[in-house]
This record gives sequence, C-alpha cells and structure tokens, in this order.
Amino acid sequence: MFDNSATLTILAAGLNAAAFAMTDIAARLALVRDLVPGRLCLTTSFGIEDQLLTCVAAELSGGVELGDGVEIVTLDTGRLFPEIHDVWRLTERHLGITIAALSPPAASVAALVARDGNDGFTASVANRRACCHVRKLEPLARALSGVAAWITGLRGEQSPDREGVPFAEVDAARGLLKINPLFDWSRASVLAELGARAMPVSALEGRGYRSVGCAPCTRAVRPDEPERAGRWWWEELGAAKECGLHPPAAFTTPTMAASGSPPAPV
Repeated sequence: MFDNSATLTILAAGLNAAAFAMTDIAARLALVRDLVPGRLCLTTSFGIEDQLLTCVAAELSGGVELGDGVEIVTLDTGRLFPEIHDVWRLTERHLGITIAALSPPAASVAALVARDGNDGFTASVANRRACCHVRKLEPLARALSGVAAWITGLRGEQSPDREGVPFAEVDAARGLLKINPLFDWSRASVLAELGARAMPVSALEGRGYRSVGCAPCTRAVRPDEPERAGRWWWEELGAAKECGLHPPAAFTTPTMAASGSPPAPV
C-alpha cells in the first residue's frame, strides 16, 4: 500500500503508456510485476474475465520468478450460486491451486438481517448497498490490506459506466493501484482465449448470465441488453449497476422500479 498519491499517479501513468503497446495478458501482468513494488492481489468472482486472469496469474506465479506471486482470493458472500461453487472447485483442480476465500463477519451479517430482513435489499437502493457493503466491501478491505496493486476483471465493454476504464488507475481511498488487464478486450476475445486454454467456465454462462453476483441479485440478460443489466434488475433503468467494489465517478440516484421482491424476466 502506498502513502503518497503522487507516486501512485506516476506509476499509473507509466503503466498505461506501456500497456497500449501490448495486448497479451501475461505480458501485461508481468509489466505490473516489474514496475509495482509490493504485493499483487487478484480478486475473482469466477466470471469469464476472472477465469482468464486466474489462469494467467497461476501460470506466471508458477513458471516465472514472481517472488510471492499473485495472490488470488474470492469474496464468499454467503449468497453465491451453486454453479459458482462448482466452477470454483473445478478451477482449483484444473490449475492445481487453492483460492483463498474471505467471508463477511457473521456478526455483521446477523445485524444486517435483523434490521432489514433476509432479502431486505429489494426494498430500497440504500438497503441493497448496505447488503453489498457487509457481504462484499468488508471482506474486500481485508483482502486488500497491505496490497500494492489490485488486479480486476473490469472491461470497458461491460456497461456504460465502465466505458473508458483504463489499464491502471489510482484507488486513492485504498492507497493502491487498480489494474484492469482486460480493459480493452471484447467478450468474444475473452471466451476465445478461455477455450484455447481449456479453462472451466460456469454453467451459468451458457444460460445467459453475463455478469454474476449473488444469486438473489442476478438474472440472465437478453441479447439486446448490456452485460450487467442482470444485476439488481429491479432498480431504475439507467442506474449504475455497481455494488461499491468498483464505484463509478458518481452514482445516479436510482429509485426502485417496484416494491417487494421482483421476479426475474424469463
């Protein structure tokens, strides 16, 4: 973790300049390894982007001198799809690695449920963000403690809010660099590379789930919808589809499209 924001800004600028000269993911991760002093952490939710990055990070950590390598962790919110647990096991077996899991504090979850109910996140945007904070942001803070660079699967093509996402950006609040190696990759390119590497992919992918979070908050998307349209679909159309891990510069102020627990379109 860096104390000096000027240092972060200089590092990010250098990484962005260098990244445009390469598209290979291994080369981009090696660039981060060479230029960023300190620990590197990749967080995975087992979507296609994270599967590709996990594969490459595991290869680099095992086959190239990376010191302690790239730490790979997942946030186990307690509300994941069974299919995500399945691909988690397959991935560990395929790569011969163990992916560390960080869960929300039991006391925080209990307090949240006591206050808002088990599925209270459908009642208001404030409730939904409170749930995301407990189940995702608290574990993420522990995952990134002391980390110099956080590697994510963000792509500019995923949603209007993510258009223009850079290779490297400064996360001033956390005092680290956020690295997005797939920032300029298309969905088709990611899938093609996964196929070439024979990496496991969640069964949800074949059922139209293009961005997968907690099971109650995710539905499949229609062909004409953005990839993240299936996240918190009951919130106002055009609302930022983010949980707080990767907040856009400014959230819109969404309202709920309907009260109660909304059915997912079929």
